[in-house]
Amino acid sequence: MDSTIMGRKMLADGELDKAVAAEEATEAHYDFDLFVIGAGSGGVRAARFSANNGAKVGICELPFHPISSEEIGGVGGTCVIRGCVPKKILVYGATYGGELEDARNYGWEINENVDFTWKKLLQKKTDEILRLNNIYKRLLANAAVKLYEGEGRIVGPNEVEVRQIDGTKISYTAKHILIATGSRAQKPNIPGHELAITSDEALSLEEFPKRAVVLGGGYIAVEFASIWRGMGGTVDLFFRKELPLRGFDDEMRALVARNLEGRGVNLHPQTSLTQLTKTDEGIKVISSHGEEFMADVVLFATGRNPNTKRLNLEAVGVELDQAGAVKVDEYSRTNIPSIWAVGDATNRINLTPVALMEATCFANTVFGGKPTKADYSNVACAVFCIPPLAVVGLSEEEAVEKATGDILVFTSGFNPMKNTISGRQEKSLMKLIVDEQTDKGIAIALKCGATKAQFDSTVGIHPSSAEEFVTMRTVTRRIAYKAKPKTSL
Repeated sequence: MDSTIMGRKMLADGELDKAVAAEEATEAHYDFDLFVIGAGSGGVRAARFSANNGAKVGICELPFHPISSEEIGGVGGTCVIRGCVPKKILVYGATYGGELEDARNYGWEINENVDFTWKKLLQKKTDEILRLNNIYKRLLANAAVKLYEGEGRIVGPNEVEVRQIDGTKISYTAKHILIATGSRAQKPNIPGHELAITSDEALSLEEFPKRAVVLGGGYIAVEFASIWRGMGGTVDLFFRKELPLRGFDDEMRALVARNLEGRGVNLHPQTSLTQLTKTDEGIKVISSHGEEFMADVVLFATGRNPNTKRLNLEAVGVELDQAGAVKVDEYSRTNIPSIWAVGDATNRINLTPVALMEATCFANTVFGGKPTKADYSNVACAVFCIPPLAVVGLSEEEAVEKATGDILVFTSGFNPMKNTISGRQEKSLMKLIVDEQTDKGIAIALKCGATKAQFDSTVGIHPSSAEEFVTMRTVTRRIAYKAKPKTSL
């Protein structure tokens, strides 16, 4: 059966070994053992590790630019160029706003006129992502991976066409093709949506937005709200639910909301936007409650879509889901045996470390002789709002839903030592969720399977916030099996 039309086939461990062995016996000549489309975190990791295993590897990526489009991107991908790295740089910059306020009660005499220069920070940010872009290129070169600058598309089960900067097209054959094209920010289709920006543009604004409206309740939305507010801007955050960060633990969501408000962010829960209009005074924003706001910038942080539209996948027979994500099995293999996919293009867990894990597993499976499935259990994540939130494992709500017995919840809410001197009214909250039957942490969910008794027997570092995790002796609440969670809020 022609592989371009073969039905979806998920391979078990033994079947995968046989399939790989059969391919090794094929005598067809290819330009490459592996060709990767997309040189972001996942693509670069897969290319390097495959090359280290002896594979001849080619990779293509769009020309560099801080703001992505269908024709520009850059080696390093979203995380390095227009995601995690530049965002964290701006978070660091914004944090100094609060630090300068707090410093006065620590004895620092600071003049009232402390100026912030947005353009200076933006230039430093750009310098850093250019440095990292070059480092990623060197990593590929040092691994003997051949880099092509241009747009890649799949034209056959073993063929990739690269459209170069000058418009010429060159085709390359490969025994295996890996899709690692990531995702792109999307905008809701409301009147005036063309006046709004996404996180791409937000990281490269020429002027600092003194008045910002942010639409969205996810981590990107609350992070940019914290950034702009920390730098002195007025920020209005609109989201559909009662609390931001849907999918996170409700108790932690409530604390994040309180801290955002404490830092001066104006929250508009259960509110969306219905229209944007350009005026001489700025962008006029109409909310779903009929309220009007004026803004210098409107950020839509309303999700991302898999970046697969221009890859020609349907023509080749690669199956996609309704969102446009590439369907893969546990080994990241598509229904076409020679074509694989990792990272946000598959819409599994869209985090850079997860893409790196998937890429490592791919290289081990295809070129390392060690078929390896990615392990998605207990993936930690962080939200870099100010102050930040970090979680691992199940939320309280998820724990109750999956419980087979009573759940014990341990919490420690306190005013951090730093705030007792500065006078900042901002609480910290630490939380452990424990399965009473096994004594194992659910929310802490360490890979080693640590029990609550092991936490209790650990000597903490004093004085630190971290020691709270090993000094929580009293149960805050017990959630009986089948009962709904109750919080102390």
